Amino acid sequence: MERVFQSCSRRTLLRSLAAGSSLLLPGILQTVLSEDARGAIAPIDPLAPKPSQFPARAKRVIFMNMSGGVSHLDTFDPKPRLYADGGKISSNRPGARPFLAPFWKFQRGGKCGAEVSDLFPNVRECMDDICLIRSMHGDHNDHFQATLGIHTGSVTFARPSIGSWVSYGLGTMNQNLPSFVVLAPFLPYAGSQVWSSDFLPGCHQGTRVLAGDEPIPDLKRRSVSPEIQEMELGLLAKFTRRHQLGRENDPALSARIKSFETAFGMQAEMPEVLDLRGETDATLDLYGLPRGSTKGFAWQCIIARRLAERGVRFIELIDTGSSNNWDSHSDMHAHGPLAKNVDRPIAGLLKDLKNRGMLDDTLVVWTTEFGRTPTTDAPKGRSHHMSCYSSWMAGGGVRGGMTYGVSDDYGDKPIENPVHVHDFHATILYLLGFDHTKLTFRHAGRDFRLTDVSGAVIKDIVA
Repeated sequence: MERVFQSCSRRTLLRSLAAGSSLLLPGILQTVLSEDARGAIAPIDPLAPKPSQFPARAKRVIFMNMSGGVSHLDTFDPKPRLYADGGKISSNRPGARPFLAPFWKFQRGGKCGAEVSDLFPNVRECMDDICLIRSMHGDHNDHFQATLGIHTGSVTFARPSIGSWVSYGLGTMNQNLPSFVVLAPFLPYAGSQVWSSDFLPGCHQGTRVLAGDEPIPDLKRRSVSPEIQEMELGLLAKFTRRHQLGRENDPALSARIKSFETAFGMQAEMPEVLDLRGETDATLDLYGLPRGSTKGFAWQCIIARRLAERGVRFIELIDTGSSNNWDSHSDMHAHGPLAKNVDRPIAGLLKDLKNRGMLDDTLVVWTTEFGRTPTTDAPKGRSHHMSCYSSWMAGGGVRGGMTYGVSDDYGDKPIENPVHVHDFHATILYLLGFDHTKLTFRHAGRDFRLTDVSGAVIKDIVA
């Protein structure tokens, strides 16, 4: 033991401990304390696996968010009337703007025959595994608020993200990885609030992973050797436990021990998750990812599968940030390259999960914050439209090969089986084995939940 310390000066030890402190990842920052019969402090792990309220159909979620507002009228909701009336003035709408015909043709996909536009030819092949919802609607027409709405259920106040609620309800199946991981190359609208745990314990906050040399800050070990790092962690744990005596009601103290332990585990396991050298050429080709590349949505999708394999409960993929996204006000042709970036990887992910026998218990969700208007904004663009848009789910107990909900002839509003964001969230939680009205957390004198005071499970889409 003394020989090991001879190669590590006091200054080196302190520097290494200071560097390690930045590994207090947001997803590991709170631990609840308890005392055993002898009065010894025993940490309770809030990320330990927890049973669902009733038998679950899905064990994990891969949640894909297309930032900016994808046009349902140009992707998943064909409207022959809109093609026919393109250029005509809409007299019953404010501003009397002309209707805009879609720029892409729709074709049937799979045995179910669901119509999908030529923007998503690869996803169209997977429609037999997808439940397409054409009657979504939300509560706000601005990006910031609508993005919060699809993530937290609230467009007005800060609330925990859906990923944080899932982590809170289920814990994690792998103590060396966060329970909630976000793959986002750029900050979305509302920034990190999208994956915030807010008033839930901080250990349930999402951990953001980036492509490149440093996907997570300080993931690479800075200690002289693994042995010295383990001794550093042991020393820090001893000091912290001593400091806990008489301060049993301060959860942050116990959290420091757990945070360093988990960070140490991530240093061992996360690099392996991000190392794609063991993936076959056939698998990489399925996603459309060139070997050695960490660019684009294809990399995000294959990393999502690898995280799901290793027990991460909730994985979110955000394709773009708060700019250069699907917000096509001036020209809908901007949807073209954005769709090309995600279409093949999404289809590859669905096929890969299915080939590995994982689709049955992995719920894959695709959504955006709102749709786009049937009328023009600029001559070739569409504006924001919260009243109707399309989302879909696949795997994880969902009935594939079906279309749910109907919008009117122009895709302006739902006319059959409308699905509010709260209904969407309630259904996701139901598939994970939770009654959304009973997954609650007491804060500021009241019980909060993801679905606020409303929401109903869409039972018709459950297999």
